[in-house]
Parts: sequence; structure tokens; C-alpha cells
Amino acid sequence: MASIDHSAEQLKNFKNLSLDSKSTEKVTTVTGKGIADKSSTLTVGPRGPVLLQDVHFIEELAQFDRERIPERVVHAKGAGAFGYLEVTKNDITKYCKAKLFDTVGKRTPVAVRFSTVGGESGSADTVRDPRGFAVKFYTEDGNWDLVGNNTPIFFIRDPVLFPSFIHTQKRNPQTHLKDANMFWDFMSLRPETTHQCSFLFSDRGIPDGYRHMNGYGSHTFKIVNDKCEAFYTKFHLKTKQGIKNLSVKDADRLAGTDPDYSIRDLFNGIERKDYPKWTLYIQVMTFEQANTVKFNPFDLTKIWPHKQFPLIEVGELVLDRNPENYFAQIEQLAFSPANMVAGIEPSPDKMLQGRLFSYSDTHRHRLGANFHQIPVNRPKCPVMHPTIRDGPYCFTDNSGSAPNYWPNSFSNLKTDPSYKDHCQQCTGDVQRYESGESEDNFSQVTSFWNDVLTPDERERLVENIAGHLKDAEPFIQDRATQNFERVHPDFGAKLRLKLNLIKTTLSSSTSLTCQTATINKFEQNNQCDDDQFKSKALYNVARFIYSKRSTICASVNCASSSSTLPSSKMSR
Repeated sequence: MASIDHSAEQLKNFKNLSLDSKSTEKVTTVTGKGIADKSSTLTVGPRGPVLLQDVHFIEELAQFDRERIPERVVHAKGAGAFGYLEVTKNDITKYCKAKLFDTVGKRTPVAVRFSTVGGESGSADTVRDPRGFAVKFYTEDGNWDLVGNNTPIFFIRDPVLFPSFIHTQKRNPQTHLKDANMFWDFMSLRPETTHQCSFLFSDRGIPDGYRHMNGYGSHTFKIVNDKCEAFYTKFHLKTKQGIKNLSVKDADRLAGTDPDYSIRDLFNGIERKDYPKWTLYIQVMTFEQANTVKFNPFDLTKIWPHKQFPLIEVGELVLDRNPENYFAQIEQLAFSPANMVAGIEPSPDKMLQGRLFSYSDTHRHRLGANFHQIPVNRPKCPVMHPTIRDGPYCFTDNSGSAPNYWPNSFSNLKTDPSYKDHCQQCTGDVQRYESGESEDNFSQVTSFWNDVLTPDERERLVENIAGHLKDAEPFIQDRATQNFERVHPDFGAKLRLKLNLIKTTLSSSTSLTCQTATINKFEQNNQCDDDQFKSKALYNVARFIYSKRSTICASVNCASSSSTLPSSKMSR
């Protein structure tokens, strides 16, 4: 039996609820005046013109002209839902004093937004792209935002490169088209991107909707316990629906037939009460370990190996409620890594430091200075901040008659020393540190290639990269391939071979066209046995491509013998 598309029945369900209420409300203007006719403008005679005094008509157009707010520069298209985090284990209390974790069974309401990253708000859900995975926890101590992705790593480690990186994922400034040269030029010039590139072009680069992917805080954070002892941590959200990805073929098909596939899948799953769930884990690293570990623990292009820093279970995230209004509750939902609660603090992670400013600043641009007052962004605990006042779109009582300066002698407010940040020493020379080649950019990618991917997954990874890299200039292809060769000789060799096979096929297009034309000619003139001639012509085409194998093999230093590659791989 086919599953019900609940999203397609939303209006019918709304009507049924309206009929059940057995009440009819009058239509009004935004100021509450009743409207007698909402389908006609006020005109002089039936043919017009329209009068300026038609306030209702002007109100409709003026609001329509202002319906759209600036879309997010990244993470523009997304889906969202509401639910809760329930604590299932109390091990985290040894490391973190945040109140949402203090009791097993405790539930904290959450809002979650999933998204693609590089595309615009009208782009397809099934493109190869990282996915955003942002969670707002409405805790008793204020809002905590865990703003991550479906990958534990990212492309860069220095935030000054972020605008340029995003530009390469967007559109060419003249053609307004996606540009493989932009993409791969940046990637090949910044070798630290190799880890995330390998993840992106693997099977997990196209998750099957949002329910079947993991979420990661990605950054390194600092957590502090009630003894004022500090640790470093990473947050992980592991899907309980199981990892599931789309093939390139299925993703391309869905991009054309159902570009909102992931939004629909999440909405329908919740409507049929198949509530998606994730298990929240942390990894913990002591300050001493951070000083001695072989890699930079604050480098966003690195993972923390699970064998060395095992996952510690915290709780279960459940999404059980769809939004009532997408714009009000999801489009205006504003996340920022700067939103933390007592017990969770920043680490020296450079990318995190950059995002602490950038995300809140983005929302001030998109939603106004008072974006934090929008209902979906408001904390569920009392807020007392008398110096944050006024500005456009003030949605509260603006702190009433209370003094708007600090300190003052008239308000009954006080600070609380228990919320003091953890004290930490920092030393070092103030200068700009170029980290492109000074850090280890490849050893963890080698582990990903050797220990995580199966042979079939490696083949698909190479094929996916080659399918995109082929559109870049040859010198960029070569530079990118050299980076993958530094991961593993086989990685680079397979990629170089795949690219050369593509080049050979393209360069032989004239011969292929001639063969096709000859086939067509003979078919039209009935000058030979149809099947016999087709077989011979196709044999000649295959022989032509096969004759190029020595040139191809020479480019990757392999023998020209057919035993170099198994026949099954040669046929692919």
C-alpha cells in the first residue's frame, strides 16, 4: 500500500479543523476594520481608474512588496521541526554543569533546522552538498544553539577564508553559473580541503533526506563542571533511522521530479508519527591530552579518533511536531554558536571564533536588531537585559520603565558570580599564521580511504570526483589530483586514470560520430545486414578506445597489460 503524502493533504486537514471549530470570524484589515469585499478594488465606475483612497488595496500591495526577507547566504533552503532532548545517561555531569543535562529523564524542548548549504532557497534538496544540522535547546538557563552539519569536519580551518570559499560554491560573477574552475581552483590551492572533499564526494555526500543522516557540532567546545574543571569536547548526533544515501542517478532524478524531496520526507514522517530520533553523544579530551595529541584538536578539518576518544552517550533527540507556519517558525529561526549556557564555552577553534560573530551578525541583517525577540527565537526562561533596548521591530515591552543603563541605583537586578566563565591562560606571539601547508592535511584522509571506505565505495568516490573535476581546466585537474595522490597513491592513480578515460572518450567523439553516421547511412540504404554491421561498427569503436590504453596507463605508471585492472573494472 502506498504511503500517504500528508503534505499534499495539509489544506484539507486545515479545512476539517476549521469546520470542527463551528465558528466563523470576519475578515479584517491589519488594524482590525472589517472588510465588505476583498475581491475588488475601489474604482470610479466598473472600468476604473482605481482610487488612492482604497486603503485595503494599498495595504495588500505594500505588504506583498515586503514579504521577502534576505535569504541566508549559506543554508538558504531548509526544513525544520520541533521536539525535545531527553537525557538518558548522566556521565556527562562529570564534565559539564549545564542544567539541561543534570537529571536522567529530563526533557528540554528543541527546534531543529536542516538545510543544504550552497544552493539558493529554490534549489533542489538532492544535490551533492553538505547538510546543515542546527539545534536550538530552550533550556532553563537560556538558549543553547548547537549549529553544525552532517559532517564532523569542514573544508577550511581559518575563518578569513570563509567568504572566498563560499563564493566558489556559488555562481560565477559574470556568467551567474556554477563554475567547476572556481570550485576546484580553490580546493586544489588549499590542501586542507582534501578531507571534507573526500567526504563530500563519497556516498554520504547525498543523504536520503534529513532523517537518515548524522549531525555533528563539528567544532571543539570547552565544557566546565560544577567544580570549575574544564575539558574539551565534540558533540555528535547519530541517527536512529540508520544512515541512508541516494545514488547519483536517483538524486538527479529527484532533483527534477521532486526538488523538495527532503522537506516533504521530514514533514510526512512526523505527520504519520514516525518521529525521527538521534542519540546525542560527546567526546571528551583533557587539557593535558590537548597539549600532547599528535594533531591539532582545534582544527575543524580534523576528527578525533573514536578509539582514542570514545563516544559517551548523553540523550535522545526526538522531533515530534511540524511547524504551524514555515515563515514564522523556520525561516525566522535564527541560530548562532554564540548562544551558549553556563557549562558550555568556546574553545580556541579558529572557525568557531569566527562564527561566534558572523552568525549573530547575519541575523541582525536578515531579521533586524531585535531578531532575538521573535517568538521562535525567544528563550523560555526570564530575560532581564536593561541595556539592550529600542531598534527596529521591537516585539516586547522594551523593558518597560526600567532604567536603560548599567550600573544604576533604581532597578532590583543583580549579577550572579556562579555564571563566571572558566579562567584559562593563553600565551603566544600575535601574528598571522598561514596553516595551509604547516598542518597535516592528509593522514586522516588516508585513514578514511584505507579504513572507512570499502573497495566499491572508493570506486564511487573516484568516479564522483572525476565527474565534477573533468569540467575544470587541465592544470587545475592536475593540481587537484596531486593532492589526492598525497592521500594514497591508489587514490591519485585511480582518479588520474578516470580523468584520462573521460578525455579519451571526448577526444574520440569525432570517430564515434563518424561511426554513428556510417551506421545510419547503411541503415537508410539497406546495403548490409543490419545486426551484422552494427556489431562490426561497435567492435571498431571499442577497439579504438582500447588502443589508447597504453597512453592512459603510462600517465599513472602502470603496465599496459590487461592484468593491471580486473576486467570488471576495465569494463566500467
